[in-house]
Amino acid sequence: MPGENLSRDEARERAELLSVDGYEVVLDLRSAVDEAEPADGPRTFRSVTTVRFRAAAPGAATFADLIAPSVNSVTLNGHELDPAAVFDGARIALDGLAAENVLVVDANCAFSRTGEGMHRFVDPEDGEVYLYTQYEPADARRVYANFEQPDLKAPYRFEVTAPEGWQVWSNGAEESREGDTRRFAETAPISTYITCVVAGPYHYVTDTYTRGDLTIPLGAMCRKGLAKHFDADDVFLVTKQGFDLFHEIFDYPYPFGKYDQAFVPEYNLGAMENPGMVTFREEYIFRGKVTQASYERRANVILHEMAHMWFGDLVTMKWWDDLWLKESFADFMGSFGLVEATRFDQAWVTFANSRKAWAYRADQLPSTHPITADIRDLEDAKLNFDGITYAKGAAVLKQLVAYVGRDAFLEGARRYFKANAYGNTTLDDLLSVLAEVSGRDMAEWSRAWLQTAGVNALTPVVTCDAGGRVTELAVLQDGDELRPHRVAVGLYRLDADGALVRYARAEADVAGARTVVGELAGQERPALVLVNDDDLTYCKIRFDADSLATLRSHLGSVADPLTRALCWSALWNLTRDALMPARDFVSLVLAHAGRETDVGVLQMLHSQALSAVTHYADPQWREQGGRVLAACALQELRFAEPGSEHQLTWARFFAAGAATEGDFQLLLGLLEGSARIDGLEVDQELRWDFLLPLAAHGAVDESVLAAELTRDDTASGKRHQVRCLAARPSAAVKDQAWAAVVESDALSNALVEATISGMQQPSQRGLLAGFVAPYFAVLERVWADRSIQIGIDVVRGLYPSLQGSQETLDATDAWLAEHADVAPALRRLVVESRDDLARALRAQACDTAAG
Repeated sequence: MPGENLSRDEARERAELLSVDGYEVVLDLRSAVDEAEPADGPRTFRSVTTVRFRAAAPGAATFADLIAPSVNSVTLNGHELDPAAVFDGARIALDGLAAENVLVVDANCAFSRTGEGMHRFVDPEDGEVYLYTQYEPADARRVYANFEQPDLKAPYRFEVTAPEGWQVWSNGAEESREGDTRRFAETAPISTYITCVVAGPYHYVTDTYTRGDLTIPLGAMCRKGLAKHFDADDVFLVTKQGFDLFHEIFDYPYPFGKYDQAFVPEYNLGAMENPGMVTFREEYIFRGKVTQASYERRANVILHEMAHMWFGDLVTMKWWDDLWLKESFADFMGSFGLVEATRFDQAWVTFANSRKAWAYRADQLPSTHPITADIRDLEDAKLNFDGITYAKGAAVLKQLVAYVGRDAFLEGARRYFKANAYGNTTLDDLLSVLAEVSGRDMAEWSRAWLQTAGVNALTPVVTCDAGGRVTELAVLQDGDELRPHRVAVGLYRLDADGALVRYARAEADVAGARTVVGELAGQERPALVLVNDDDLTYCKIRFDADSLATLRSHLGSVADPLTRALCWSALWNLTRDALMPARDFVSLVLAHAGRETDVGVLQMLHSQALSAVTHYADPQWREQGGRVLAACALQELRFAEPGSEHQLTWARFFAAGAATEGDFQLLLGLLEGSARIDGLEVDQELRWDFLLPLAAHGAVDESVLAAELTRDDTASGKRHQVRCLAARPSAAVKDQAWAAVVESDALSNALVEATISGMQQPSQRGLLAGFVAPYFAVLERVWADRSIQIGIDVVRGLYPSLQGSQETLDATDAWLAEHADVAPALRRLVVESRDDLARALRAQACDTAAG
């Protein structure tokens, strides 16, 4: 990755010098289907870019961005430049600029196998080739020459020549076609990272959205092999519901013409908000039975990306410091839109349970940062697509809505769009309009919430009189930065039917270390006090002793789904913070998870319970903990309503935690048809879920996995098979997996991920122990030689966290001490992994003491 970075200072200087009038990008993609692979380098395509731009200081020098194997020619203002002299592999030096300039670059760009730039995928099912682009934060330069920074917006015209029989899409609508060459309409001014091309023999479905005089052509596409699974009608339903809502609350018509949505293979992200041409990971097309939680997640992503058409595409941050200006808003609007406009009216439960868990983890790492981050360069930017920028930012916006009011918040958004359409903004631009509409002092709110890092814990302290009445209820706040919180405090009691229900609630502004909530004085003694009831603010919830005792006995009796989700979240945070033994959390799951009605919450509890046993439990109790979880899962699986999504969820949990010979025999029987659980349909995806633990415990061999691939000879099947192969309990297998990921770049990004996740099996700590020293030995080489996405996957995925010992922590500290000058992004990844391990060791000590 050396030479490919771009600093904030360089971007600022270039933005002060240049303004870009437009791009014309001509791509010839016919080489994508050449049968022979190149013998001496990557497969390439021709890219010819014409950029028209102005310079504020004639005679000055700058550079254009391009990452390409070779450049055929560079012409600036009619003068041919020597490519060998001006192109260094990542930048094109441009000297002696005129007031008005025309740059033409003819290059051979490389197809990608890492999901960055122009990704090329060959479908093993039918041999068809599919292409798509993915650029954020700065990979458009892998496809065409440009000025790769968000504040140099410009209109784009794309012309693409594709293999015969292919379809091609870009941000603009197709304007003309001659033979296999398509020309697309000029876009509105947009940033480089949201331009897009999708090409191949995709299955394509169309529809139309209308609202008054506005008509938006809709399209949705996927690989031909997935067409039989593609529920495009539901995708279009959510899309139309989103457009209805956003047009109503934003009062600004969708500005980018058509709206295509492509579900593409081997995608690194959930989705990307390219205007007019949104791309999604194809796993959102479900090959088997899934729960409503999966449909909700997909709908959330659809609305998240749609919100970006305004927050991010129409109005874009100047630099990646203000990445939150788009991602936090889109994350908030995803859940907001689900509740307001779709059938998923419990989306705030999912947000409290799932999205905020991501934020809490990120905000307690040594690398935590303010929501408005200090992004020095592109490597920093890549790592800041994290739980703080997305989920914490969204939670803080939810707090902002409580602070200024919903009407003022939405009116601020409307004014923000109209004042800054097609432009670039910073934090101050948003704060000024919010202050204008709300009458609130946004500077102090911003300082506390957007410009400081860390999460507060709020703890209730209840004092009662002899008659059992509350005399005082105070909320204690701790944390490095004591923030203003608009919170609701709820009081709960057991009703006559045994349900734990709320009987009193008060909203209060918590500020400083101690705040008294006077409105609750005089209420009867509560069985449970819930600070941050209704999840208005961003904090860790703590409990008083009586409330914790109530939850141990009655958590499953909490009537309200959001309240239960908040309680589960708080208990998980106690476990992660080594304030509750892991075995206690597991006991709570055993006692109460079977009564959880929200399947998304249930899925999260399953994941957390497995994590508690794997990472946080006393190693001497770990095996026993795994067995009791598997036994619980099997019992709940047998009790679940036949054919229900809860039954499916318990089946997957049972497979993930299978621990005994009897468990493995049942899984084999379900696969072979010799065993049956009423209502449980073992479809292809569930078959792979069952095969992974069987492979990891040596209950099936390579021949069984090969036979399964024959049964499911698809791209998805291949990923599953690769994961299962790497999971087998053999030293030779682990050596092969390591070599495939670390010593070779032959695997695509999707197969790198599958190999790493298969290799790292909790039941195989002994087999993996030998990779601790090699891991630290290869870090710098991997970071230098591989793309940043693959580098991140390897550094995070192969960290020896399963060797949960002080020796591993010491080895990490030794590497960090000896490599103080490594790339900051690499160091951050290792520091984060080290912190997860240190947290696990503290939790293990807590659990050991409890044993």
